[in-house]
Amino acid sequence: MSQSLRARDMGLACGSLPTGPRNSLSDVPGVTVGHRTLNHGDLRTGVTAILPHAGNLYREKPIAAVHVLNGFGKSAGLVQVEELGTLETPILLTNTLSVGTCATALVRHAVAANPDIGRETATVNPLVFECNDGWLNDIQALAVAEEDVRIALDAAAPDFAVGAVGAGCGMSTFGFKGGIGTSSRRLTLDDRDFHLGVLVLSNFGRAGDLRLPDGTRVSPDMAKAPVLETEKGSIIIIAATDIPLSDRQLKRVIRRSGVGLARLGSFWGHGSGDIALGFTTGNIVHHDEEAGLVEQCVLNENRIDLLFEAMADATQEAILDALAAAGPMTGRDGHHCPGLSDALKHLSSRKA
Repeated sequence: MSQSLRARDMGLACGSLPTGPRNSLSDVPGVTVGHRTLNHGDLRTGVTAILPHAGNLYREKPIAAVHVLNGFGKSAGLVQVEELGTLETPILLTNTLSVGTCATALVRHAVAANPDIGRETATVNPLVFECNDGWLNDIQALAVAEEDVRIALDAAAPDFAVGAVGAGCGMSTFGFKGGIGTSSRRLTLDDRDFHLGVLVLSNFGRAGDLRLPDGTRVSPDMAKAPVLETEKGSIIIIAATDIPLSDRQLKRVIRRSGVGLARLGSFWGHGSGDIALGFTTGNIVHHDEEAGLVEQCVLNENRIDLLFEAMADATQEAILDALAAAGPMTGRDGHHCPGLSDALKHLSSRKA
């Protein structure tokens, strides 16, 4: 990981399960993340790319599932994931008005590696998620270009930055500066260690509603910042695991992301697009499979509570991770978001 301040550096650990070595989505072997950040003038935006494995995703499709908590969003590719239970491109995160550009870039990326797409074989399902960064970013500039997607894909690595980077550059959370956060949990099954990791694009929550793991309520007015009254944000939650699961089991697991949101004080407001996607590298569907019957290993469902707990805890901590890493930022038209650390310093001094 980068040297950014992280949730655990601020004493904001969640739950009792052990983390992976990086406490990151990339604790799942083969998963990498890359960013392209646009932070100049009135631009506070970018792209974050998540690669489930280093191979050809169109040919070797991880089992996947989607769960929509509240659907006020403009993501692309969810319908096919819901129907087929697989993904076949990298996952891109960006701002709301850049979904089309990112989808086109993913199509070009897939066709370059698979010239038979749309001719000798099926078309491709680009998978893009978004949040609205228009408070801090000039979203109407349509600044994200296909080249920015290529840069994010090329930058993908196990160690990546968190906070106000990539798609998270212009995002806000509970009235504070938000962005990209991540966390993981190590799980043992049949004497083998596995991981479940979560990455969030955090841009949700009404100012004043944030609750820390110890129950403390924190408001931006502690950092002398304005409090916004309505909940109009969004959050994208990406979960990865190397535990073999079916798409039905994955959907059950990622539903528990809502537990992590609720613990922090969110009620998934009318204007919020709260969407979770999960995938497993433990089960792969081969595009060119010729067998009439194929076998897959799946989790004994009597053990699934372990994953439910990990999902809830890792989601909660990943959001706090984004808040911890993202410092204060001023963006378009002088709009300002304080950093959570500023409010916590005020809170500490008040208690002293």
